Amino acid sequence: MKHDTLNVNFACYEDAKEYLGMTEATLPDIEFMSETISGAGIGGEMEEVLAGMVSAMTTTLNFRTANKSAMKLTAPKIHNIDLRVAQQQRDSSSGKIKIVQIKHVLKLMPKKQGMGTVAPASPGDVSGDYATSYFATYIDGEKKSEIDPANFICNVNGKDYLADVRKALGK
Repeated sequence: MKHDTLNVNFACYEDAKEYLGMTEATLPDIEFMSETISGAGIGGEMEEVLAGMVSAMTTTLNFRTANKSAMKLTAPKIHNIDLRVAQQQRDSSSGKIKIVQIKHVLKLMPKKQGMGTVAPASPGDVSGDYATSYFATYIDGEKKSEIDPANFICNVNGKDYLADVRKALGK
């Protein structure tokens, strides 16, 4: 049996080529929109989740210092970011260790830039929050999810949950 154990390391790139330095990332939550419904025919209230419709997403990138990369991401434009992760996997039956490639592709627009702190012999703790308009995850080169609200795409494990919505809207 294979067990994913931990992230060995990761690298952050802009436009799939430029390394953005030492950072830590908090990926966006994927929260589906919902509405509480009530009325004739149901005994009370229930929450109806809109399949494929997501709430606004936010990504956070933390930098150790106020460096050029952190400042570059402050530019009020769409930034195409790749987070490339080396994830360790252990096969409990064979005892072998394997590295799995994970790639997160994001389109980000800066919302807030925390300029951090200045103190002797300490990190600067610079951080940015970014509106996330696109979020896809690839595992060993295979697309496992794609969330693209602007284009009515919510693809998880090969099933696009908004395909029928696009069709109904003539898109």
